[in-house]
Amino acid sequence: MRVLALHHHLEDNPGLIGEAFEARGFDVDLVLFDATTPTPSLDGYDLLLVLGSKEAVYDDAVEAAWFGRELALIADADARDLPIFGICFGAQALCRFGGGVVEKGPDGTAEIGWYEVTPTEGSPIEAGPWFEFHYDRCTLPDTATLWAATPRAVQAFSLGRHVGVQFHPEIDEAQLRDWLETAADDARDFGHDVPALLAETAANEVGARVRAHALVDAVLKHNGLLA
Repeated sequence: MRVLALHHHLEDNPGLIGEAFEARGFDVDLVLFDATTPTPSLDGYDLLLVLGSKEAVYDDAVEAAWFGRELALIADADARDLPIFGICFGAQALCRFGGGVVEKGPDGTAEIGWYEVTPTEGSPIEAGPWFEFHYDRCTLPDTATLWAATPRAVQAFSLGRHVGVQFHPEIDEAQLRDWLETAADDARDFGHDVPALLAETAANEVGARVRAHALVDAVLKHNGLLA
């Protein structure tokens, strides 16, 4: 079994989610997708994983540069009945693909840090805490099913075989440290002390790993890839 994982920045990787797929016997191929790279083939893959991005899915310049090709790849996966697991930007891309709306939050604030989410009844999503780093929100299409939310944003949903989560279940302290080499000011602007945020992430890592593995199980069960 093989997972094609798309990342949009060199410092991004599947982290705890990739670890969970590998623990279940999947090979995870990490491929950079941006304006400088070709569109990869889906041949031979059993699942498409789309990671986050600093860009916005509603930015016309980004769509013209490369995101339009990524939407086409998502459409190709859907036509092949290949399940998609979208994280943050990847979830927003799924929302857009399904006919939903993604926009910047109306209050000018963000969700950055560790948050509890509220699962819907019967949802396989755990309450968390989950790591968040985003400024946008999704309005889901009618064909999607809400799995979890916070007061500010949709946090998890399914769209047919596909699953999207707004939070970052892949994050561990090492990856967040890499992110904050370029995004520390964003965290500070939201009132975070960067060393304290890293320490909180390190303290949450054991539980985050357990939740990431359970989330991968939920995604695979949703798609009939795990009994």
